[in-house]
Amino acid sequence: MSRTQLIMLVVLASIAAMALAQEKREPAPADQLLEQMLKPDAGAKARPVQPVDRPPAQDRTSGAGAVAPDAQPITVMREGSFIIDRVGRLTRTGDGQMEFSFEADGRSMQDPPVIILPNLKLMMMEDAVAGHNRDLRFRITGVVTEYKGRNYVLLDKVVVVQDEERQM
Repeated sequence: MSRTQLIMLVVLASIAAMALAQEKREPAPADQLLEQMLKPDAGAKARPVQPVDRPPAQDRTSGAGAVAPDAQPITVMREGSFIIDRVGRLTRTGDGQMEFSFEADGRSMQDPPVIILPNLKLMMMEDAVAGHNRDLRFRITGVVTEYKGRNYVLLDKVVVVQDEERQM
């Protein structure tokens, strides 16, 4: 038997011994717990989460300044609806959260402000406001979420409204 064949035999024997040792060892407690969690429960049936069926919520947190005197309560937008190309301003709530105050049409003032969920688009809006000495208006598009009677928006598109557009 040559030296090379002997080395190959020793290497193969070592690999076989390691494979046997792997098979004989018991799984770690974390592995056992993971297997138990992933194994379907024989007595329980999987059910998808059902949407909450309740009447539309009233916006209780928009503040007195955002609603016309003697106005009827405004229902919040439903979760998953979209805000598309709406114009307004970046404002700050009393507790420091950033919100989008819709530009009113001067008649109905139907839309209470929505809190902006933090993302890069919000950071861009804050940077734009910090870099100008005038009040900026934005045109936004995003998806609406709802939580405890208040709407939030996850911004998808943000554009600063130019002065020419203001005069239209």
